Amino acid sequence: MSYNVKVDVSPIYEFLSSFMIYTTRSWTSSLDLGAEWLAQTREKLPEKEAALIDRAAAWPFDDYDILFALAIRRRPKMRVTHFLKQLQNATAEALHASIADFLPALTTGAVELVRSRYFPLLHIWYERYFQYIEPEHELYLREDVFEKKTLQNKMDPQGLIELATSGIIVGDHLSVKEVVLLPTLHLRPLNTYCFYNQTLMIQYPIDFPEKDEQPPNVLLRLTRALADPERLKLLRFIASGGPRSLEEIRQGMPESGDELTSDLMMLRVAGLLRIHLEKNRQEKYSLREDGAAELQIFLESYIQV
Repeated sequence: MSYNVKVDVSPIYEFLSSFMIYTTRSWTSSLDLGAEWLAQTREKLPEKEAALIDRAAAWPFDDYDILFALAIRRRPKMRVTHFLKQLQNATAEALHASIADFLPALTTGAVELVRSRYFPLLHIWYERYFQYIEPEHELYLREDVFEKKTLQNKMDPQGLIELATSGIIVGDHLSVKEVVLLPTLHLRPLNTYCFYNQTLMIQYPIDFPEKDEQPPNVLLRLTRALADPERLKLLRFIASGGPRSLEEIRQGMPESGDELTSDLMMLRVAGLLRIHLEKNRQEKYSLREDGAAELQIFLESYIQV
């Protein structure tokens, strides 16, 4: 492999992800948290503070690329409170210098704008929401990273990425020297990623432990994805040859219509598809055989065959 994999963990990533989800409302319908979490979380915010945070919805989504880059380049063992102090007190020049290699086109002015805009809102977010869930979330995140780091010595980089993400393939053709893998609870069941200069950041979902007698989340996602005849036909078409781009799938299955994107999403989060990351941030899809095999394994385990 031409790239290295770093498995990283910090509550700072989860802190930023939770704020990003709340402010942008991105992917809400596809997340396990759903609209109910948005409503419950807003109730924790005084009206004036909620109105301040709502302003961030109109700001560029690329702002989060800067915030996550600062998190990747944090000092060892930095806590969320220390991250916020750095964001408040460090000069824009110092912050810019720490991530300039990640974002070569980034200007000091852009960093100053992000710092001045986001620090007050992130401070509110930590005080009203994140500090109360931080200990439990960090426990599960660190447990998962311990497991992945154990596997890191036994697997090649591409295999570790595919296992962690249930299907993302990072090929050698990409101009990437390092892949940073980050577990996330707020973004489950989605994988999200960001291309920096020679670095790819991937957030992969992990689940909270199931309660007694509760069906595994993996099994529920698999059965939901396979419960629709159109998705079964889509899966069969992709399995017949690939990897296939979205446009190739549309041409091969013109009857799939407007539901194609959401159907691909359901098959993807169920771990039934491989997502091949291509140049220019394009994706291609192929069948993930391990995902189909997991259906039988989890079903037999749950019903105790």
